[in-house]
Order: sequence, then C-alpha cells, then structure tokens
Amino acid sequence: MKITRMNTDSAFTGLEAAIVLIAFVVVAAVFSYVVLGAGFFTTQKSQETIYKGVEQASSNIQMVGNVYGIGSGSNPTQINKIQFNLALAPGAPSLDISKTIIVVSLPGSASVSQLAYSSTLTTSTFTFTDPSANDAALSTLSGQKQGVVNIHLPTPLDKSGKINIEVRPSVGAALPFIRTAPAAIESTQALH
Repeated sequence: MKITRMNTDSAFTGLEAAIVLIAFVVVAAVFSYVVLGAGFFTTQKSQETIYKGVEQASSNIQMVGNVYGIGSGSNPTQINKIQFNLALAPGAPSLDISKTIIVVSLPGSASVSQLAYSSTLTTSTFTFTDPSANDAALSTLSGQKQGVVNIHLPTPLDKSGKINIEVRPSVGAALPFIRTAPAAIESTQALH
C-alpha cells in the first residue's frame, strides 16, 4: 500500500490570512494610539488656553474700603493726592505690583497720565505700601495682604470734580472706577 501525499496549499492560506489579520490589528492599534495621543494633546492645549483666557479675563485685584482725596495745606481748595486700598480677589495668584500701571484722567481735561510703580511718590509714579509694616514699600501682593495706593495727581481735582482711575495689573483684567469730589474740600475726605 502506497500512501500518497496530496500537495495542498490550504493550510498555508489559513496561516497567511492569520498573519495579514494580525498585521491589520497591529496597524489599527498603532493608528488608534497616534489618534488618541493627538486628541489628548489637543484637549490639554485647549484646556490650557481656556484657563489662561479665564485668568486674563478675571480681575485679580479688588478695592477695599473708600477712595480718599487729600488736599494740601491747612485750608485746601483742591485735592492733590488720592489714596485707596487694594487686595487680591479670593483665590487669585500673587501679583507683582511693580508691573502695574495706573491710568488717571479728569473728564473735561486733556490730561491722561499713566503712572508707574515706584518707592517714591511723584506726579508720574504711584506708591504701594504695607500699612501693617509702618508703610514700607510693597512690590508684591499675595495672600490676604492689603496695600495702600498713593497717587499724587498731575492735575489737581477741584470741588465737585470727577476723576477716572484704572488700575491695570500685568495679569488679569483692569480695575476701573470713577469718583467725584465733594462740594467742600477738606484736608481728607472720602470721594463718592
């Protein structure tokens, strides 16, 4: 009895199909890994952009208390200095006051002044001091600390006059406010 072998390729065809299937699965896995990685990267970048936008749009500073006008001399007729307190908004990061600009303008006057931070008060600078440390210069605002802003007005404020002040920090939205001097000027008064 002679055994004859049949020469068939059906076993090899199944093996080839399995190899091709495994290759497709590997290529699909690599492709999906790349697509998911790009998706996660894009999501992370868009999240960073949203957080940065919220940080830029939200105000990190807030005014605490009144805005005071200070006249010079024993019988003042004009307000020469402005004083107010600033603090950080709850949850706001530390703020470098030395990079802050304060814009002062008087309606009806062509005078608009941009004041920079300094440790000495002039008509082109403002000071920021720590009332809890004997009014020492304070260049960074952090935590629950409050500071006092002092401005020597380039143009004095008359009685019943209005003043526009805008505090522009390096990060976050500006803090604008308008105040009006009272009808009778004293050495120190709250502006309304």
